[in-house]
Amino acid sequence: MASTSFRLLIFCCVVNLGYGLSSNEWFKDVPTDLFNLSGDVILGGLFPTRLLTSNLSERTKPDELTCGSLDQTALGLSLVMKYAIDEVNANPVLLPGVRLGYRIYNTCRQPSVIVQPTLSFLANRSTEELSVECNYTDYDPSISAVIGPYSSEMVSVIGKLLGFFLMPQVSYGATSDQFSDKTTYPSFFRTVPSDKWQVEAMVQLIQEFHWNWVAVIGSEEAYGQTGVEEFSKMAEKSSLCVAYQALIPVYTDPGPTIDNIISHIKASNVSVIVVFALSESAAAFFKQVIKQNLTGVWIGSTAWANSRKLTSIPEMRNIGTLIGFTDKTQDVNFLPEYAHALFTKISEERIKPPTNNNYNPSEPCPQCWNLTLANVSILEDPTVQRQAFSVYTAVYSVVEALHQLLHCNKTQCDWKPGTTKVYPWKLLQVLKNISIDVSGTKFQFDSNGNPNIGYNVIQWVWNDSNVQFRNAGTFRKTLSINKLLITWHTKDSMVPVSTCSAACESGQVRRVKGFHSCCFDCIDCLPGTYQASRDDIQCTKCPRGEWSILRSTSCTEPTFEVLSWDRPESVLMVLAGVLLLLSQSSVLLLFLKHRSTPLVLASGGPLACVALLSLMGACLSLVLFLGQPTDTVCLLQVPLTSIWQTVALSIITSISLQIFFVSEFPERAAPHLHTIRGPGSWLLVLSCCVAQAGICAWFVQEGSSLSTYMKNMEINFVSSFLTCPVEPLIGFALLQGFNVVLALVSFMCTFMAMKPLHQYNLSRDITFSCLIYCVLWVTFIPIYIGLKDQMKSIVHVSFSLASNFGLMAFYFFPKCYLMVRKPDLNTEEHFCTILEGVPPTPPQDEPQPKTETESVQ
Repeated sequence: MASTSFRLLIFCCVVNLGYGLSSNEWFKDVPTDLFNLSGDVILGGLFPTRLLTSNLSERTKPDELTCGSLDQTALGLSLVMKYAIDEVNANPVLLPGVRLGYRIYNTCRQPSVIVQPTLSFLANRSTEELSVECNYTDYDPSISAVIGPYSSEMVSVIGKLLGFFLMPQVSYGATSDQFSDKTTYPSFFRTVPSDKWQVEAMVQLIQEFHWNWVAVIGSEEAYGQTGVEEFSKMAEKSSLCVAYQALIPVYTDPGPTIDNIISHIKASNVSVIVVFALSESAAAFFKQVIKQNLTGVWIGSTAWANSRKLTSIPEMRNIGTLIGFTDKTQDVNFLPEYAHALFTKISEERIKPPTNNNYNPSEPCPQCWNLTLANVSILEDPTVQRQAFSVYTAVYSVVEALHQLLHCNKTQCDWKPGTTKVYPWKLLQVLKNISIDVSGTKFQFDSNGNPNIGYNVIQWVWNDSNVQFRNAGTFRKTLSINKLLITWHTKDSMVPVSTCSAACESGQVRRVKGFHSCCFDCIDCLPGTYQASRDDIQCTKCPRGEWSILRSTSCTEPTFEVLSWDRPESVLMVLAGVLLLLSQSSVLLLFLKHRSTPLVLASGGPLACVALLSLMGACLSLVLFLGQPTDTVCLLQVPLTSIWQTVALSIITSISLQIFFVSEFPERAAPHLHTIRGPGSWLLVLSCCVAQAGICAWFVQEGSSLSTYMKNMEINFVSSFLTCPVEPLIGFALLQGFNVVLALVSFMCTFMAMKPLHQYNLSRDITFSCLIYCVLWVTFIPIYIGLKDQMKSIVHVSFSLASNFGLMAFYFFPKCYLMVRKPDLNTEEHFCTILEGVPPTPPQDEPQPKTETESVQ
């Protein structure tokens, strides 16, 4: 471990030393062999320097291919590889005693072309033939490692073949995540991030702006297909919906397919479109987008996000907002100076290029022999500058592996010319564990051959007719973005919205409609249910003992209101009760003052005063309905109110029975009147009270306490009015019904009673007072049953006060009037029927005054 760390330290110093080499020292000796350089160890390079110009569908022979169109970006990248190798050879301490060579071939970006240079790479170094052997352990191919190719499509063609030979392959542009499978591609490495990370970065970017309704378009080859597939999978895991996805043909005319794609994008009503395609496919797609005037937010993959093929289209500024991802790289120092020296030397040598444009592996770029200083812009191009680091690092990663494999130090390596062999499979084992420092960036591969670098998030910004790239964020496992740096090309310059359905409001859940989870209806959570989280598709039922209102996000324990003393209705009832008590007290004092008079004695004597006290008790007991109820209060509330009324009504009933006996059975009543009006009345009152007390005891025993009632209460409310439980209801009916029966008996006894002539009609007072009492409590029944708890208490108190007042007004007030205003009628003659049992004289028996004639006679 110590030796490995020491070698790593040496290599990092050497690399940095290489960066510090001045062009005056070695640029003047730069070799002009652009694509072939002999050496002790040869690296193969695969670059699409020329593009296909022939028609593959018309191909009839294996050798009829024409790749004549020059790709300046690919040419620039191939020169970066040459620059890196020249720099290594010029550094005396990096691979001392070992000269590095290269063989760079054109891939034409065609599977039918890239196989030929790959086979030449695998050919035996000495025989230049690819032999079929059972064991390739001691096989010495012509090259030791491959730099490239650029595209995932080309890697998918040759990656398995190179993997069979375990030949290291370091791609500077292939990003498809399928190559992370070391079972299928055991020797593949890359210096650009995997599309898996790019897809995750795109998904995080989309989530950052709260979009969930997107389309994804790819190119119909390994890069685009894998990108679209990975994006769709990760979008589904991240609750994003892909409204539409399609692939742009690469090897056939893409026009009709692109028209169909744009039609579907418009129909899907998406504002955000991810384009995961090669630059050629993306250019063809956007040209048609411009024609059809389609605008939106376009998220570009690394393959085209800063490609010259698209930045050269001026109308791109009219299609909306373009956000792309580029590999996070560093500048390669001295590259322009190197190009200046190289092109100067080429123009000085001026070797005549061949005239045949047919594909020739040994001549990837015949036009390149005409390079002059005017072509320095090839390496100064921003696209080349951004991708140069990937090529440069690919070369240096292999160089570091060679440095460790050959046990190099500052002065020598374990190298014997003509004897030492660098087997690719041995180099592969070392390459897996290399770690280098390139321009201050620590670079290494993970177990899947992927680098430890991330992405820059860029936005296309136009300055007149030129496009510039503004860095808005970075991605390395997580996205970091400055939203203020992004300019939105919308009417209001605001972040566009791209959702299938508007976001549900608080307390609503989503009911998915159709096939996409992002398309939904918002359903209100009903009372008793709540929205547990924003992503819920079903309301959650409240736990026992809690409740919620409509559209709730949580449940709460219920709160209770009571008929407190400060409520307006309570104040009115208390005021009415106080007035009634004052009147009752006044009547009682008046009765006590005149307790020996015939009127008081006829009205019941001491029992009348007891009746007044019981009515006052009934009035005072109504305060139990006010304030915070307790178990004791609820135990006494209804029974106490009822039994006080029973006392008063039983006294009135005893008087009614006296009137009935005197009126209907005068002969029998007179001898026993003293007993009926004395012990008999007290015995009747006591019997009625005992009977009512028995009903009260049963009612209390059968009913539940307030604590038990609240414990067993079904919670289906957030706030409710708390009253004492009136249970069982039949018990309450018996209590109140017993009083109504007493009033009804009194009414029946006095309703048909004969009015005594020239005497006070006591039966009239009883009739009206008991009639009012019965009417009130019969009316109370339907009203009470249909009311809520709060109103039940108020109505109960109100009817109790009203019936109490009815007894006072119709039974006691007329007597008070007689005592105060007509004291001359408060005589025994005026009450002789009820006091002495004298039968009342019928009206027809009343003596008639004599006429004058009768008087004379």
